[in-house]
Amino acid sequence: MSAPQPARGERTAPPPRSDSVPAESVVEVRVAADASQLSVLRAVTGDLAMRADFDVDSIADLRLAVDEACSSLIRLASDGRQLVCRFQTDELGLSLSASVVSDRAQGAREDTFSWRVLSALTDSVSTSVESDADSGTGHLVRIDLTKGRAHE
Repeated sequence: MSAPQPARGERTAPPPRSDSVPAESVVEVRVAADASQLSVLRAVTGDLAMRADFDVDSIADLRLAVDEACSSLIRLASDGRQLVCRFQTDELGLSLSASVVSDRAQGAREDTFSWRVLSALTDSVSTSVESDADSGTGHLVRIDLTKGRAHE
């Protein structure tokens, strides 16, 4: 049997949404550490920021910041490695932790124009390097950034 239909002109309440976003949401994207993949990461960033209710200017800032951070990491990545981006959204904003495995024990340079752009577009940005336990020989280079929503 089918559900009863409303009478003509009668309104019904919409069904409950099954795609409601939890208070805190995490998305992880793994792509080849190659510049050709930056458009994918910009698209993911834009979509997540839109869903997190960022304004248009902040969405553009985030897309550019993710592009800059990931470009910096791609330059440091060992051949054939992946770029791992972990996005987290919550009621305060969006954060990204992006990392690659590198042959060099050197993080992203903080004295570059790229780093200044990152600093201007985000609320906080940092870089770190640690030994990569999985490879045993490489170094895990990470850039973490956060951007809060503009308050009205």
